[in-house]
This record gives sequence, structure tokens and C-alpha cells, in this order.
Amino acid sequence: MKFSIFHRNNKSEPIQKTEKSASSWAPKVAWGIAGLMVVIMVVVIVLTFTGVSISSLFNSGLSTGSNEPISSLPSIATPQVFDSISRQAKLNTNLPQGYRTSPVSYSVEKGDSLFSIAKQYNIKPETLLWANQQSLGEDSGMLSIGINLNVPPVDGVLYQWQDGDTLENVAAKFHAKVQDILLWPGNNLDMTNPVIQPDQFIMIPGGYREIQPWVIPVAAGTKSGVNVKISGPGSCSPTGGSFGSGSFIWPTQHQGQITGNDYSSYHLGIDAMCYAGEPIYASDSGVVIYSGPISGGYGNLVAIDHRNGYLSLYGHLSGFNVICGQNVTRGQTIGFCGSVGNSTGPHLHFEIRLGTGFVNPHSVLQ
Repeated sequence: MKFSIFHRNNKSEPIQKTEKSASSWAPKVAWGIAGLMVVIMVVVIVLTFTGVSISSLFNSGLSTGSNEPISSLPSIATPQVFDSISRQAKLNTNLPQGYRTSPVSYSVEKGDSLFSIAKQYNIKPETLLWANQQSLGEDSGMLSIGINLNVPPVDGVLYQWQDGDTLENVAAKFHAKVQDILLWPGNNLDMTNPVIQPDQFIMIPGGYREIQPWVIPVAAGTKSGVNVKISGPGSCSPTGGSFGSGSFIWPTQHQGQITGNDYSSYHLGIDAMCYAGEPIYASDSGVVIYSGPISGGYGNLVAIDHRNGYLSLYGHLSGFNVICGQNVTRGQTIGFCGSVGNSTGPHLHFEIRLGTGFVNPHSVLQ
């Protein structure tokens, strides 16, 4: 009995030791695994923020023991080449590319007029007239084939500087601003110290001047507003004659057609279309007070006093069909179309005067 109890007790002790031994190392293993997982998580987080992938660590070749670098540098692509157009800086950005800033020279050709040349260069006829005072004076009728004209780049006055001129005086003379003269690129002036030499041409953008057109002098008579005398070899002083109606017909065969210059403040008549040799008609009844050649660009001239205050003039004629002192009726042939005088092609320069002034022919022509 005692032996069996002793035997059970001897076997139970080892069983208790085994259970106690297993319970002692199990927590350590768990903590070890937990710690390893924490380390792995920390490493992953660090690698993520530094931009290094885990796979690169395994492919880095650290285990090979070779001398090659851990990772190769990324290849740099050859930069792409683009076609381009070089551009130079433009100091004046208000002007479009190709904008002309300096005057050019133009040689007058057959058929030209102040109007047509001005239209070709996109400027006003007045601008062209003002820029050529030496060759045209105040009269666009002085235009003739072969003369050279200065053509300004913009509307305004192209002025030749005179000794004693100042920017302030010149600007006031042409109704312009000093600043506009200084800023115009073609003048090439130093804003801080503008120096302009005598005879130097200066553009005055937007400037203008009063026009005093050259005209054939007509002395007023006692019987009508514009009688009786025009200076020249074709003049006479009739004491009587037919009276006009006060209304006028077109003096050529081409009703209403203008070739060249129209009526304006610097061209006090119209250039009516006609072909060389065609008849020119008396625009209204009256008496001829001039028939012959005359200076001043009109060439051959016929003038008719209508004895009611009106006077009509017909210039550049190639020939005459009336003599001074002759009475004429409305529509009668008085001469023939030509291009005599300052003219670039056949046409009729036609004027109407009333009293001592000029009338726009369009206002009285039928």
C-alpha cells in the first residue's frame, strides 16, 4: 500500500515540472515575435518616407560582396531641341511691326494726283501738300510728272527745322504737343536733351497748318461780283454779255466722274474726267473774259463771267473754241480736253467762284 502511493508521487513531480517549464518560455516567444514585428514596421515606415522600396534592398546585391554600386544612377535623356524664331526687343510697343516711321521719296507719274498718291500711302492729301512746300507751294495743281515728293509716314506736318526754332514754338505753330514730337520714333530725339539741327526734317504727328491756296487773281468789277480781269495774254474786258441762270451743267461728257483731285480746302475745284481731245462745255451762259495760256499750272484756260456774281474756269485745255469777249450759251463747246500745264494726264480742272470766294462745284452742278 505504501509502495503504490510512493510510486504515484514519484511520477507526478516530473509532470508538474514540465508544465511549469512550458509556461515559462511561452511568453518570451510571444514578446519576441511582437518585438520583431515592431522592428519590421518601423523599418517599413522609414523606408517609405525615404523613398526606398523593400524590394530594392533584396536586389541591391549587398549579399554578393561585389564592388559594384548599390544602385545605378538614372539615365538622363537628351534634351529635346525646338525650332524657334529669334526676336529683338522693340522699344516702341505702340507701333505695329513694319510701321513706317520715316518719310520716303515718290516720283510723280502720269495719271497721278495728290489724292491718289495720298491714298496709296494711307495719309491725307493735306499731309502730302504740307510736306512739299518747295515744289508745290500751296497749290496741288502744281503737281507735274517727274517731280519728287516727300511722303510722310503719318498724318501731320513734315517740317524742316529753321535756325532759332524751339520745340515749344514749332508745336504751337502747328497746333501740336511737344511730347508728341519728342516721342515720335523717326525723329530720334533724346528726351532729356533734344538737339535739332537747322534743315533737319522733323515729323509733327497730328499737326496741321492753315492753307492759303494759290489762285488766279480776279479783280472784282462793278457789274458783277467777279468781273473783269485775269492777268495774262488771253485776258480782255468786255462791257456786256449774256447772263447765266445760276445753275450749272457738268462740263464734260462723263457726268459726275472725277479723275484725280476733288474739291477741298487746298484744291478749290474738281478734276472732271475727260479724254484728250473731247469737247469741253460752258457750264452756264455768259461772256468769255479769258481764253489763252496762263501761268500757275493751269496751262490753257477759258474763264466765263456769268454776269450774276458767278465765274467759271476751265483749265489744262488742249485747244480753244472761243475767243475772249465772246458770248456763250450753256452747253456750248468752248475748248478741248488736254493735259497742258501742271498735269499728269488729260482731265479738266473746273472751278466756280462767287463774288471773291470759291464754291464747291458739286453744290451747284446739276
